[in-house]
Amino acid sequence: MQSLTAWTTLVARAGGRLVGACRGRLEGEVWDIGRVMVAPDLQGRGLGRHLLELAEQAAPAGATSYQLFTGAGSTRNIALYKKAGYRLRGPAPGAAGAVLMTKPRHG
Repeated sequence: MQSLTAWTTLVARAGGRLVGACRGRLEGEVWDIGRVMVAPDLQGRGLGRHLLELAEQAAPAGATSYQLFTGAGSTRNIALYKKAGYRLRGPAPGAAGAVLMTKPRHG
């Protein structure tokens, strides 16, 4: 239950159906974005990109950068994040099979 209070959670619904979600939390000066999810039948339509933008906009004023983790073999996710300005930083510490991606916050 701690994750319910520690994270800001955003959801996308269509006709009452949950079609996407993501969350973020501040860790020091880094806005940690997690669990970007889109219903499989709606992937490839820009919903993930939109959720990522909303997650970034939800970051509090003290955040100086963004970070997220994704599977090392998740080529579509990595491509999406790179297109959004994230840079691959290498293996995620303590998370086997995952990579860390970061992006500076501007403005």
